[in-house]
Amino acid sequence: ADIPVIPDLEDVQEEDLAMQVAAPPSVQVNRVLTYHDLDKDLMKYAAFQTLDGEVDLKLLTKVLAPEHELREDDVSWDWDHLFTEVSSELVTEWDLGQSDRED
Repeated sequence: ADIPVIPDLEDVQEEDLAMQVAAPPSVQVNRVLTYHDLDKDLMKYAAFQTLDGEVDLKLLTKVLAPEHELREDDVSWDWDHLFTEVSSELVTEWDLGQSDRED
């Protein structure tokens, strides 16, 4: 009496699934620290000056480069220009290699 029945495709198409929306996943977002915040924390807390309580990082923290020295301007890449530049450098190197072999 309770025999499972495979639904017909026509019956499934009648259901309107367009208005049903899945719930978005919930992700815990932690605050991302800026370089400035990291620099302040590094100098403020002695915990950052040792790793696992054994490795002394004081020498490393003294020579770390400041943020303004690490920043670079964004440069857009043009595929045609980049390809031409790289291929011309390769051809120049190849030509130099050929002239060295002939000498």
